[in-house]
Amino acid sequence: MNDTDNNSNNPCLTTILDARLSRRSLLKGSLSTAAAMYLGSSSLLLSASGNANAARNAQKNMRLNFSAVDKSRADKVQLAAGYNYSVLLATGDPLSASVPAYANDGSDDAASFYRRAGDHNDGMQFFGMNRQGAWDKQVSERGLLCINHEAVTAAYLHPHGQTVVDGKRVSDAEVMKEMLAHGVSVAEIRREGNTFKIQRASSYNRRINTFTDMEMAGPAARSPLFITHYSQTGSRTRGTIANCANGHTPWGTYLTCEENWAGYFRRTAADDAKRSEKERVAFKRYGVAGQGRELWATVQPDTADKRFGRWNAAVTGTSNDGSDDYRHVANTFGWVVEIDPFNPNSTPKKRTALGRFAHEGAWPGLVVAGQPLVWYMGCDSRHEYIYKYVSKALWDPNDATRGMLAGDKYLNEGRLYVARFNADGSGDWLELKFGQNGIDENNTAYAFSDQADVLILARLAADAAGATKMDRPEWGAVNPRNGEVYMTLTTNPSRELDKTDAANPRFYNDPKNGMTQKGNANGHIIRWAEQDGKAAASRFQWDVFLFAARASAAPDNVNLSGLTADNDFSSPDGLWFAQSGLLWIETDDHAYTDISNCMLLAAIPGKVGDGKTQTIVNHDGSKERQVTTYVGAATDHDHLRRFLVGPVDCEITGLAESPDGRALFVNIQHPGETTSGQDFSLDTPSSWLSHWPGGGSSRPRSATIVITRDDGGMIGADFI
Repeated sequence: MNDTDNNSNNPCLTTILDARLSRRSLLKGSLSTAAAMYLGSSSLLLSASGNANAARNAQKNMRLNFSAVDKSRADKVQLAAGYNYSVLLATGDPLSASVPAYANDGSDDAASFYRRAGDHNDGMQFFGMNRQGAWDKQVSERGLLCINHEAVTAAYLHPHGQTVVDGKRVSDAEVMKEMLAHGVSVAEIRREGNTFKIQRASSYNRRINTFTDMEMAGPAARSPLFITHYSQTGSRTRGTIANCANGHTPWGTYLTCEENWAGYFRRTAADDAKRSEKERVAFKRYGVAGQGRELWATVQPDTADKRFGRWNAAVTGTSNDGSDDYRHVANTFGWVVEIDPFNPNSTPKKRTALGRFAHEGAWPGLVVAGQPLVWYMGCDSRHEYIYKYVSKALWDPNDATRGMLAGDKYLNEGRLYVARFNADGSGDWLELKFGQNGIDENNTAYAFSDQADVLILARLAADAAGATKMDRPEWGAVNPRNGEVYMTLTTNPSRELDKTDAANPRFYNDPKNGMTQKGNANGHIIRWAEQDGKAAASRFQWDVFLFAARASAAPDNVNLSGLTADNDFSSPDGLWFAQSGLLWIETDDHAYTDISNCMLLAAIPGKVGDGKTQTIVNHDGSKERQVTTYVGAATDHDHLRRFLVGPVDCEITGLAESPDGRALFVNIQHPGETTSGQDFSLDTPSSWLSHWPGGGSSRPRSATIVITRDDGGMIGADFI
């Protein structure tokens, strides 16, 4: 997560209540009644979606099929009884039959990571593959698994950790290894018995990393703001970074999303004197400043291809357009990147029509022939926004076999929106278009030049439009039963008492080990239903599905969802719907780790408006603030249970399933990540927080696991 400088004066929701329905008129009836009047029927979505399983399951009742797992701080994966797991792909595992097994002691050759799995496994997607080697969404026995590698725990990649002298990196081999351990892995997997195995000799296996050539595609392509020494036309860039959550398309390609990319670039204060006022505003809004989180730009001497110097976003050349340095390189990151997993020789494309920010993911809405395609996106930082992209082209099922050509049709031209959540439970999608909603050359915060400028500086455009500042939007998911959209708001300790609003309503103290944790320390999950069940609608109705909290927290203003020992949690992050309609919730938590490691929960989701309207009273010393919000139902033991608890110091992230619903893929990211404590030493394995998955004295590794049910049945829920 990257805290950015969002100083926009966008209003809190409670300040615009008078412009909407009055609270008196709203409270005369339930939110569910209002939603029913507002939204209309969503049955068309199910009948037209083309997803036979989802349509059939929509007529059935779902029941969780496991007993809740206890909270735990043990260094192991703990699963519900009747389930087991195996490790499928861990950091450094070979993706080629010619690459030796991973030594896991830092000695592995840097170049071998061109054919090894990267680090920090994150978002992923399973693509079924038929005997002809083509995408088939019904095939479960064989497929391609695309896995993001968001970052690295550098200490464990090298024999003695990073070598830094006087604030500079001095080992090009170390830096090469780190750069290659980022990106995406594409791996062929096949079912063997009751689990899956990597096919290491497969010709489909591929690594996309920070060196992979990429095309800048869409409305902003060839913008002067993309010109670098690598691409003097602004049409290409080198690599992808900070690949967190993901998405996919109805033509069988993978979408990887660049999240906390800004911190990788070096740009010191001295560069400000060489930049225009607009550039300084843009850099500040996106957080491009400082030494660079891994100091990659500091390696000297550099190579002819500037593999290290390209991480320096300062003006170092003499040209007027930036063609002799990398002053514009940061503008080529922060995008949704499309990858064709079935063509190992294809060039990934950064789809600029979907806007540039800290992309947590791009989740498709339900697919309906003759209707636009829609993707929902979150910007992962405190006080940032929720976005939606709507394609100009209407979906033609004949495009399902066209691969990246279909991407050119649907992802290069469309409308980008940002969300405003109103205090009356309604919402508006505000278009980010040059010349509309205050997004023009007269904007006092940033004078926009054209639509390319709007897309490259989407955060500033969203500021101008008046979007709602949210409590750190992360993963989204779309319910295949009714098309409703869910999004995690992971946490926001920066939420102030007087800035609470209906969609971000809590301010409280959640003490941890005697230390104060104020703001929205535990996060919540918001959801919305588009007007008339149409994903491309400009209005929606919303409520809060779940408020995360300790079970022991006050029920009147903190534990609003009534969580118990079986299902209490903190910091919801990953979010994903199985085709059955079961909702999976993953946590990336620091607020509740005095009680439990991060976890995975299963939920039966209900629908927008199934709960109640509630006025809560927030306190901060002698000050208080009342906020009315909308609390979803279905949070009891029958509808929400803890399914898995991970090892120490990990994040539970990334979810995918086989189409038959009998295998669930989950990522265990950065176990034992904390290496900065005063007792930590690479020479003393007992000082490491985790040794998962190898156990003993082995170095911890991120890994993808495969979960199956002992009797071979459906994961998480059955139908009755």
